[in-house]
Amino acid sequence: MRPGGIIHTYQKFDPVSFPSPTQPPPDLVSPAFEHMLMYGNMRRLTDEELARAIRLDPSQIAGLGPSLDALMAMLLERKRKILAQYETDTVQKTASKDFHKASAKTQPPDALRKSFKRAVDSEQLHELEILWYAAGDERSKFAHQLVQLIDVLGKKYQVDELAAKYDFTGQTAMSVEEALAVKDELEKIDKLLKQLEDAKANAQIAIIDMDLLEQFTEPGDIEKLGELQNMVENMVREMAERQGLEKDGSGFRLTPQAYRLFQGRLLERIFSNLLDSKTGRHPNPVLGEGAVELQTTKPYEFGDSLTQMDIPQSFVNALLRTGGELPIRLKQDDIVIHKTRNTPKCATVVIMDMSGSMRHDGQYINVKRMGLALEGLIRKEYPGDFLQFVEMATFARLVPPGKVVELMPKPVTLFDPVVRLRVDMSKDNVAESRIPPHFTNIQRSLAMSRQFLSTQDTPNRQIILITDGLPTAHYSGDWLYLLYPPDPRTEEATLREGMLCAREGITINLFLLPSWSQSEEDIRFAYRLAESTKGRVFFTAGNDLDRYVVWDYVKRKREIIA
Repeated sequence: MRPGGIIHTYQKFDPVSFPSPTQPPPDLVSPAFEHMLMYGNMRRLTDEELARAIRLDPSQIAGLGPSLDALMAMLLERKRKILAQYETDTVQKTASKDFHKASAKTQPPDALRKSFKRAVDSEQLHELEILWYAAGDERSKFAHQLVQLIDVLGKKYQVDELAAKYDFTGQTAMSVEEALAVKDELEKIDKLLKQLEDAKANAQIAIIDMDLLEQFTEPGDIEKLGELQNMVENMVREMAERQGLEKDGSGFRLTPQAYRLFQGRLLERIFSNLLDSKTGRHPNPVLGEGAVELQTTKPYEFGDSLTQMDIPQSFVNALLRTGGELPIRLKQDDIVIHKTRNTPKCATVVIMDMSGSMRHDGQYINVKRMGLALEGLIRKEYPGDFLQFVEMATFARLVPPGKVVELMPKPVTLFDPVVRLRVDMSKDNVAESRIPPHFTNIQRSLAMSRQFLSTQDTPNRQIILITDGLPTAHYSGDWLYLLYPPDPRTEEATLREGMLCAREGITINLFLLPSWSQSEEDIRFAYRLAESTKGRVFFTAGNDLDRYVVWDYVKRKREIIA
């Protein structure tokens, strides 16, 4: 029986390299989330932005479409011919003469004559623009002459740039207009060469300007490259959808699947960098009367529960001892018990400093990345634990986990070297929106955290406080105080709230980030807060914040079990 239908023949198709079914897909999610951490928004990603963000294996497009090397060689040859044909000394002299002729025809008013001569001698566009504004009347003859002179000087700038940027070796002289056209063509070639280099290195075919490339190539090559571009775009779109980036009318949208994928990659990076975790994510587990059986066993000891007995191994031990006699009689020495691990519930509130100073060095990005990593760890490894985020600035606000990426440091609205403000927040005509938002209110944040932790039915409660310095705001009854430089009254109010947390059994772990304005007094305050509340203080670089906080959380889990 002869097969019917249409038989497709694929040329230059390698089922191993395009696309490999076993090769891990490129990371399309992390670049999108890094953008969100920096700018705090969930805007759509265009096709071009997605194409620039990803990195593909060039082998996936090997042998498909026109050779990128051939296109680059063609452009380089075109560039070489241009440089070998022309020289630039003549056109530079021509451009200079044109400028001085135009300046000689310009007639400035007597009041601006000296300034005009200085601007012409220095050949500064900026000074000529200042003179245009100083002329007062844009319709005057001098103003029109200045506009023409500025245009001539701008062309001279471009000619000088052309001569400085490229090494011309030819003998053909150019006019100024020809030089500008040559400059435009060479810059287009350089742009295309850069795009082709990126496409060759990362298979970023989508970033090539096809309309621009068409000016230098044969039509057939452009059609083939366009087909390849469409094929790569379709492949990228499929990869994006598999990683949780959904395509809609305005671009690619990040979904909860992408959110979880990014958190997983954060955790992989954190734990892969920890030397202590080479033998596993939870080395040296604390063992005891727990709920989770481990694969390892130990000999039975008085008090051990027989519910964790390794029955097969215990009977094997009895058979080995008796030589296979029946009936089998177990003795205490035959019995082995599965080691176990407890999984206690823990309640944590993370206070994330989003005051104005957190904008420096992008510290707020590190804080948000830490929040995503910690939330991912707890959801995956410790689903019974409680986690709450609190945004700290002049006021303290609760933040759902899904909104952490949208947090941004508050804009600085007061620039006075000394601020002493007091606001009665009980008045109906007082709105938070009218109060400077960029101060640091640790006291209020601790109070809110304590209120949430007091409702959690577990003795294991902690506050993770992440900040870069001293508090500058506090409440006293209904009165809100904004005090800068930091005032002892604010510190005293903050320490009192810390003592209330300690009295209720809440541990405060303070992570102090480096800051350009940090002083010895900031460090002393961190120690005073930790010492008075029997808490802990950590000094860490911002880039390592996620690693320190997550790993400390894991270690604390082990300490709680002990």
